[in-house]
Amino acid sequence: MPISWVLAADSSHAKILQADNRATPLVLVEEMEHPEARMKNADFYSDNAGRSFDSGGQGRHAMEPEVDAKSTEAQRFARTLCDRLRQAATDGRYDKLYVLAAPAFLGILRECLDDNVKGRIAGEVPKDVVRQTAEDIRKKLPDFL
Repeated sequence: MPISWVLAADSSHAKILQADNRATPLVLVEEMEHPEARMKNADFYSDNAGRSFDSGGQGRHAMEPEVDAKSTEAQRFARTLCDRLRQAATDGRYDKLYVLAAPAFLGILRECLDDNVKGRIAGEVPKDVVRQTAEDIRKKLPDFL
């Protein structure tokens, strides 16, 4: 019988759940936290933004960083999850994968998944369900995994 894994994730928290056969309840395999993604952008910097003069006048304005620190942390967590899924797929720990993630985070995950993991994806649900119970998450999936 194929083993199905379910990844429920957002930018700061993830659960990997498993169904041993097509109609069984989900069992928690692993839970991961990334608290840095919940921090405010200002918490990532130790000082105020730099200042710059306008090119055509007397005004000055604050310089904003080119990359948002929160999105960098979300990408870092997504890579961690993708590495975990890749290793588990290589080890033969699951046959099918269902991904339930916050819509923006689902896009980040898609970018970092390798072909081996992508080939095992049986379904995607763009919803943030990571804080829900395993029973509630199971209701968002097909009756038979």
